[in-house]
This record gives sequence, C-alpha cells and structure tokens, in this order.
Amino acid sequence: MRTAPAGQTGIVAGGTLAGSSDHVRAHVKESTVNAIQRVDPRTDPGWQRLAGGPAGGLFTSPPWIRAVSDSYDFTPEARLSVSDAGEPVGGFAWVTVDDIRGERISSLPFCDRADPMVVEPGAWAGLADDALATGTPLTMRCFSDNPATADPRLRAVGEVAWHHTPLAGLTEEELYKKISSTSRRNLKAADRNGVTVTASTELDAVHTFHKLHVGLRKRKYRLLAQPVEFFEKIWQQFTGEDAVITLLAEVDGEIAAGAMYLVWGDKLYYKFGASLSEHLPKRPNDALYWAALKLAMSRGLTSVDWGVSDLDQPGLVSYKRKWASEERRVVTLRGGPDPTPKSEVGAMLGELTRLFTEESVPDEISTQAGALLYRHFC
Repeated sequence: MRTAPAGQTGIVAGGTLAGSSDHVRAHVKESTVNAIQRVDPRTDPGWQRLAGGPAGGLFTSPPWIRAVSDSYDFTPEARLSVSDAGEPVGGFAWVTVDDIRGERISSLPFCDRADPMVVEPGAWAGLADDALATGTPLTMRCFSDNPATADPRLRAVGEVAWHHTPLAGLTEEELYKKISSTSRRNLKAADRNGVTVTASTELDAVHTFHKLHVGLRKRKYRLLAQPVEFFEKIWQQFTGEDAVITLLAEVDGEIAAGAMYLVWGDKLYYKFGASLSEHLPKRPNDALYWAALKLAMSRGLTSVDWGVSDLDQPGLVSYKRKWASEERRVVTLRGGPDPTPKSEVGAMLGELTRLFTEESVPDEISTQAGALLYRHFC
C-alpha cells in the first residue's frame, strides 16, 4: 500500500479510497497506481499546475474557483490524483450547497463546464469517490468524451453545444475568410452604421457591462442577473494579468452591446454578453465577435472559447456556428439520487423572479434581488 505525504488524507491503495467498494473501482480502467490527495483547489500548487496545463480550463482555474467561492460563501473541495513520480495527473473539484432548495453537490457552480482534469489513463479512478459516497445528489458538466462519462455511477441527464475557434497559425486575413459569409456581410454593415468597439481591462467597464447585462436578462429572458459583486470578484482575481477584457460596442455614443472575456492559459473565454434590441439591426454583436478574435490574435492566444449554448436555442447555436470552426457536446452528468424536488421553494423562487423582473420594477431593485437570490439557482 502506498500513501501520500504525512498530513494528507483520502489515501488510496491501487486507486481505491479506503472504505469504498472494490467492485465499483473495477468498472474504471486503470493503468497506474495513484495516490488520491485532498487539496484546496484555490491554493494548492499541484492543482494550479494541472489547471494550467492542457487538461485544465478557465472553470477549474484557482482564480475562477476563488471568485465563485468568495462571492457565494462556498467552500470548495478537491481531490488530486498523483503519480508515482509525484506529478498531478488528475483532478476533480466540487462544492456542497445546503440551502432552502436542499443539499446538493455541484462541480462546479456557475460555470459552463468543469471537466475533471485527466492527463493519463486511469487518473479518473478515485477522484469522485468521496463526493459520491455522501449519497448527496451530484451534478457536473464536462465534454462528452471525458473519462468521467464512462463511470457507471454517473448518468447523462442533458447536453448542450460548445463552440470554439482555433487561431494558431492563422493570419487575420485567413481568419476573416474562415468566418461565415453572413458574418462578413454583417461586419461591413456594422462599419457602415458607425459601430465602434473599445476594449478595457478596467473595473469601470465591468460595471458598465453589468448594467447592460441586468437589463438584457430582465427584459428578454425575465431572469435575474448574478450580482455585481461576483463580477467584481472575477475582475479582482484575474486583473493582475490583464486577463479580464470587457468589450463595449457603441452606436452614436450609446452602448449598444457588450461582452466580458477572460484569459486563462493560451485561450480567450467568452463568458457574458448583452445587447440592446433596438440596436441589433446595426450589427454590434458581430463587431464584438470580430474584435474578440482580433484581440486574441494580437495577444498570441491559440483559440477563442465561445462557451455553451442550450440546444433549445437554435438561433444562438446557429449564430455561434458562423464564427466557430469546432463544435462539440457538453453533457450534464448526475451521480447519486436525483435531487428531491421542493416544489414550494421552486415556485416561490419563480414567483419572486417574475415579480422582480416586471418592467415596472427599477433595474436597481432587480439588481438587488439578483444579489439576494441568485446563489439558490446553482
């Protein structure tokens, strides 16, 4: 039996956590014997190294996890799979939420996807044992080819589309030719209509965008927005590397559309977007997408991650396809029992959302309602 260094818990022998069932582990193929370590994904150097590598991404990065945890008072847990050579080869993080909707585990809250980080065959084994052993409903999102999807303890309960534009080796002219002809026509229209795009790494731009974001969610979707404090935490965590970029499109001196992007590793991630419906015919969103691609190229980044889109929003999926040359599926996996529905709580949250997004309600009140209620939507 091999153990991790002194002071660490959650040790495995042969990839199996002490006290867990050997027959469960037999379903997951292993090629190595790894130690499973309990780590804090916000601060652990091994997690940082893994998250900064090819298996990692924005939503498993320490600054993102810190921003979410600080904003909503979550305490994240994580397990790290460590090889015989002492190198991290797998990682899985989650948050346990216990509120008026009941107890549940999310990996991770408020993110497009949080793929378990697996860099060698068998590294998934043991990473989710502690979370699944609680008997608490667990939900996670990852690419459809992630090793976690083959775990018989997890079942797929939904899927969304993910879009991505590779940039490596392309010139701006080559990239322009690769986007759809419709997008190129819309860019010419945006230029004729006098749309201008500015990029900022300052907090003031984040505040400007958030106001636009609140209005869009309220009027178009009848939904509350995440609190401005969450956006501020993101900015605080990433701003040291100028890794939060807010793009704002103006028409005749008015903000017509905006988007918030983050840099992690060698990728630019689209995270939030909003626009005013009355300006859409002037094509400000097309100007924003093209500005983001050019920004990523100017920084020497290898790709733009456009995030996920619900398949029941075919218009959004179609729009992203005009800019992206790669499309994949992100699946929602569930482990343990299905969450016990608390119909009266769900009905109450739905009714409060409806009331606070009425047109007669000032945006400032809708903003405060989002700050109060949004943590319950994860």
